[in-house]
Amino acid sequence: MTQPEPRSTADEPWPVRVVSQKLGAWVAKLGWVWVDGQVAQISRRPGASVVFLTLRDPSADLSLTVTAHRDVLDAGAPELSEGARVTLHAKPEFYPARGSLSLRADEIRQVGLGELLARLERLKKLLAAEGLFARERKRRLPFLPQRIGLITGRASAAERDVLMNTRRRWPGVDFRVINVPVQGPTAVPQIIDALKVLENDDTIDVIVIARGGGSVEDLLPFSDEALCRAVFGCRTPVVSAIGHETDAPLLDYVADLRASTPTDAAKRIVPDLAEESLIVEQARRRLDRAVLTLIDRETHRLEAWRSRPSLARPETLVEQRATEVTGLRDRATRSLEHRVRRADDELRHTLARLRALSPAATLERGYAIVQRADGHVVRAAGEVATGDVLRVRLADGELRTEVQESTP
Repeated sequence: MTQPEPRSTADEPWPVRVVSQKLGAWVAKLGWVWVDGQVAQISRRPGASVVFLTLRDPSADLSLTVTAHRDVLDAGAPELSEGARVTLHAKPEFYPARGSLSLRADEIRQVGLGELLARLERLKKLLAAEGLFARERKRRLPFLPQRIGLITGRASAAERDVLMNTRRRWPGVDFRVINVPVQGPTAVPQIIDALKVLENDDTIDVIVIARGGGSVEDLLPFSDEALCRAVFGCRTPVVSAIGHETDAPLLDYVADLRASTPTDAAKRIVPDLAEESLIVEQARRRLDRAVLTLIDRETHRLEAWRSRPSLARPETLVEQRATEVTGLRDRATRSLEHRVRRADDELRHTLARLRALSPAATLERGYAIVQRADGHVVRAAGEVATGDVLRVRLADGELRTEVQESTP
């Protein structure tokens, strides 16, 4: 049974040689690997059998030193130059004397244009499947951005085209320009860093990434996966203005808006002041015409109302209503008088009938009404007795009489 290796402590630290040996042993465990990268520097010393390369990650600020025999380089990539993409078979080695790490390559393959395009096509399908190209996630650009962030090469034609054409269209626009390499091994990390700076700037309303035309190899940084994902993660709208109309790096598909050229980007991110002024003037004229038409129509309507008899001579309506009221009052008076006369006639006739049927009328013809003391009207002689006092009512006054025994 093997004893566990003692650990280093403050009292029993490891010597530098022990640490170097252990680092070398751990590095050696990785073994031979295939590595993909971009050649940042190549050193061929005359008469030397070893070639030194600096291999850089296209998407990060990382690099490794690669050593290879000249025959290995001549066999796999005789025309290798700085900026080229390579795939190499190498083994990591740690050099204790210098405390450095490098790769020792026994095979180097330069990635050709066909292989680059095939890789881009595979990456394009991967990003599309993840939804980075989805139209529904793309943000609309503001109508009039107050400040624009521009990422482009220093003193480049793309920078000049964007600035000049944008300010020509809208002179008051403000820019924050960050100049970065737009090709080569350091392009992608610096573009991503610039993108982060502008994304964190709250005054930036839209970000433009611009570059002039170039070969497929020159435009490779704008198809880098890390850059595409960084643009996808931005909250600020991003405009891609890379190359010419025929150029289509993957950044064009991820960006919120693709401009065919840097000049086209200037036309797409700000409105034209002259055109907008013309539109405003035309709108003002249409509003003036609409208001004048409305006023004219309402004026004619008022004139039509004023010409109506009810408004031209409003007293006519009052006179008509007064005539109607007078007529109605006369009709009511006549009707009332007629009803009163008819009622008077009916009353006289009724009174005459009452008088004809009244007992007073009978009394006036010489008749009398005989009543006993209890008020009973005597209708027969047998209803009274001798000595009864009777009340005799005449047409004019009344008499009291006493019943006497009648003689035969």
